[in-house]
Amino acid sequence: MTPEIITATYKVNGEERTIAHPGHHTLLEVLREPLSLTGTKHGCELGECGACTVLIDGEPQLACLALAREFEGCDIETVEALETGEGLHPLQATFADLGAAQCGYCTPGILMVSKALLEENPKPGRAEIKEALSGNLCRCTGYIKIVEAVEWAAGMARGDDDAGPADAVFYGQRDGGTDHA
Repeated sequence: MTPEIITATYKVNGEERTIAHPGHHTLLEVLREPLSLTGTKHGCELGECGACTVLIDGEPQLACLALAREFEGCDIETVEALETGEGLHPLQATFADLGAAQCGYCTPGILMVSKALLEENPKPGRAEIKEALSGNLCRCTGYIKIVEAVEWAAGMARGDDDAGPADAVFYGQRDGGTDHA
């Protein structure tokens, strides 16, 4: 039996894209394959690791569990949208500076969940950050650097460029986010 092919228009990272794809494809498959947005990662494909997290109308959603066709007309945001012509998003910069991304496989999902958190709450406490990230698994870190990076990015977004952890080991340049190597 030949799979049903649908034509759908998706608004991804602010751009409308019309594509044809099998109707049974998940949002993860559509983002990675016909749209070539490979920042969103295949992880467990069971909804347990969070590596595939994207934002749908500003809310974190596991792309591996959702049929793409359900999101026509929604605002879909992937990790590729974080970096703009102005440079790295504060979350990307602090993750790089603090070494919060080890192998990097889980990082896109963590960044997207963190972005949603900071848009909802510009000054989250550690408990709130940990709760927001509870659906994202990382096998490389102890999560301390990840939580510190989110705290620092929140401070940067509020204009407090010195909000980084005082006792942290930095891997990039700690200058308030203006020149990240």
